[in-house]
Amino acid sequence: MSFFGKMFGGKKEVAPTTGEAIQKLRETENMLIKKQEFLESKIEEELNTARKNASKNKRVALQALKKKKRLEKQLQQIDGTLSTIEMQREALESANTNTAVLTTMKDAADALKLAHKNMDVDKVHDMMDDIAEQQDVAKEISDAISNPVAFGADLDDEDLERELDELEQENFDKEIIGIPEPQPTLPEAPTDDLPEKAKEKKKAPAATTTTAPADPDDDPDMKQLLSWAN
Repeated sequence: MSFFGKMFGGKKEVAPTTGEAIQKLRETENMLIKKQEFLESKIEEELNTARKNASKNKRVALQALKKKKRLEKQLQQIDGTLSTIEMQREALESANTNTAVLTTMKDAADALKLAHKNMDVDKVHDMMDDIAEQQDVAKEISDAISNPVAFGADLDDEDLERELDELEQENFDKEIIGIPEPQPTLPEAPTDDLPEKAKEKKKAPAATTTTAPADPDDDPDMKQLLSWAN
């Protein structure tokens, strides 16, 4: 906008966003860095010229040194400008980051508010109380089902413990003290022969037959003795 436009209330310019401003600062910074490199090279050239003509042509050498001084002053100004631009760019980047963070936090807060829009704290407490009550009812039902009402309810634990102690004492007496266990008595076996055995004994002598004496003619020794006697 021109100077007269500003003075007479012309159309106002729209301020750039932080992103646009950061981009422009980076472009300016790159431009100044290139100019800085150019000035450094020119300063080195003028210094070399002064060295070459220090003894041959002092006027040329002095002119080169003066130009070097002017270039060094410009280089110093550019260094200051670059520092200012760098600090401004860092401040804008930090502001841009903060803006993005705040925007995200605001969106999250709006989403959370929308999620809680249809929720009532009192209703939530009532619902949690109902859940706790139903859990208690379920626990009572489970306890009632698992309680042995008619199975073994008439048994006395003290009597069972007393009987168990007696059994343990009895086992102790048998194992340690060595009380022999009573052995069951069996009936004695009969000594008389059974009727069948007696009958077999009576039949045995009758069944045995006497063997006939041996014939002397069949014995060779006997034959030899008879021949010698004759």
